[in-house]
Formats: sequence, C-alpha cells, structure tokens
Amino acid sequence: MYFSERSYEKIARPDLRKLLKHAHQDLEEFFNRNPRWRKLYANRIMCIALCQGAALHYINGENGVKDFDVWIFFYEHLKGPFPYRRRGEKDYGISKFGCHPADVEKFKGRRINMIGRSLKVRKSTDPFKTIRNYLRKPRTKSAEELSKKAVIFLTPERYMGKIVWPETV
Repeated sequence: MYFSERSYEKIARPDLRKLLKHAHQDLEEFFNRNPRWRKLYANRIMCIALCQGAALHYINGENGVKDFDVWIFFYEHLKGPFPYRRRGEKDYGISKFGCHPADVEKFKGRRINMIGRSLKVRKSTDPFKTIRNYLRKPRTKSAEELSKKAVIFLTPERYMGKIVWPETV
C-alpha cells in the first residue's frame, strides 16, 4: 500500500461499481439506524453519482483523487427533505488508489464521503436532466460547489459512467 495526497490512477468501470456498492451499503446502514427515513426515502432514489474532484479525475485523468465524494439524490418526499447534513464515510479499501496520509489511522484506502440530498421534483422526472438543471442555476451552496467540478452517474444503470456535469464535455 502507498500513501499520497492524490492518486493519479485511472478510475475504471469496476471502480465505479465498487463505489456504487459502498453507497448502497452506507445507505442500508443509515436506514437501519433510522427507520423513519427508510419509510420516506428507500424507494425515492433518483440517482447516485461520483462528484467533485474524483469525478473530474474520471474525465481528465489529471486532477487526481484525494477522496471519493458519492452523492445520493432523492426525489423529495412531501413529508420533508432528506436530512441535508447527513454525511457518511466508507473505506474504499486497499486498492491501486492507495490511501491519503491524513486518513491512515482510520482507513486502509481512500475515504469515500457519502452525501444525500433530496430535490423537489416529481418521481417521473429524468435524473440526467434534473441534475443538470440543479447545477445550471445553483440555488444552494452545495449545488454551487458541485457545479465547480464534475458529476458522473453511477445509477441509474443506463447512465453508469456518463458525464452529467460539466455539460461541455
């Protein structure tokens, strides 16, 4: 295993699948601890996406991976938004990406930050168009930060690996 601020290894489709597996695991653990949120949101997942610096690295191969930021977007429930401050962490595990020096005590591999957001759109709304609209005119600090880098879909399956943001790529 090696330690470095950033990994410049290529992110491939199997890596995206592993991130998706971690996202499902994290969400299941969250729902097990919070049955109320399971009732409201287990069936309202719009999409899961790799975002920010690692997503930019997926596109250009130059940014490097400090950590992985995986966002789960939900169709907002009428009874209330998904808790926007909820943040989970998972360990990618020993891999070609190594480990960030600051994370050595806690993780064997790169840290995966798990973040959830609900958006006020109908369940029938296309995830690809919805996320692009969310980032085109950011109304929140989160949307503004996400719009500065990149977003790559992990789900829905038909969009896995597709570049959602930036639009010009």
